[in-house]
Amino acid sequence: MMVDKDKRKVKKDGKRSGKSVSDRNGIIVLKNLTKKFSENVVLDGISLTIEKGKTTVVIGPSGCGKTVLVKHLIMLLRPSSGEVYFKRRRIDNLDEKELNRVRTRFGFLFQGGALFDSLSVAENITFPIRQHFEIEDWSQVEELVKTKLAMVGLEGFQSFYPANLSGGQRKRVALARAIALNPEVVLYDEPTTGLDPIRADVINEIILKLQRELAVTSVVVTHDMTSAYKIADRIIMLHHGKIIADGNDEHIRNHPHPVVQQFINGQVNEDDLAVLRASGTIFQAQFLPRDFEE
Repeated sequence: MMVDKDKRKVKKDGKRSGKSVSDRNGIIVLKNLTKKFSENVVLDGISLTIEKGKTTVVIGPSGCGKTVLVKHLIMLLRPSSGEVYFKRRRIDNLDEKELNRVRTRFGFLFQGGALFDSLSVAENITFPIRQHFEIEDWSQVEELVKTKLAMVGLEGFQSFYPANLSGGQRKRVALARAIALNPEVVLYDEPTTGLDPIRADVINEIILKLQRELAVTSVVVTHDMTSAYKIADRIIMLHHGKIIADGNDEHIRNHPHPVVQQFINGQVNEDDLAVLRASGTIFQAQFLPRDFEE
């Protein structure tokens, strides 16, 4: 079957500023990526290099294309135009059979976890293994499940079902499943959504642990700026389908673009604020409770 990847320490060489990254350093490279749904342009000519072994965080307002962007990294969506490369191999033009082999090098943590309610924790984790491999030695699979659960702090939960788990535990089981095939890249879609600050920080620590111990490349979509600042080597912000900010946490905190500052500080823009504060006419209810009395 498969052998666990050697655990390698990742040396932090200092967080990057707003400087561009050479394609030579990229495990994933996007070139002039555009995605349209009918006439709606969601991604508009994006060029981006994802650095190997680093954590890239994607931020931006709802509907700006963050999840759409991440889905293009493993061709869950195909671009309207542009090119996508994984380890210098173009993948946006591959057929599904070839893509499935590429996708085994990726793990994906969906926003809601996407666990199968009818399967136990162990069965959920082994699901991608059963999809891609013929299993001959189940004892080896059982050991793998034990190892993955230990990595997310849930050893001993093999026989539990999703309904018996808390929201944070379900996220961690979903993450154990995402790393079941020892991926080189893990994609996270809003990993801390719906969690209290403490449980959210558990997820942050696991993301850092996987980068540190397994040398995985991480791409994280999030609205959670506390999480972004903690885990990111690099933060990019999308707005109207384009990248408007790109750099380390300090670069983003001090970015001059007003849209960046409004987002990271959670501020309503002046136009929207004016509408909310405007006084309006309060209409009398058309019906009163007594109108329904017999």
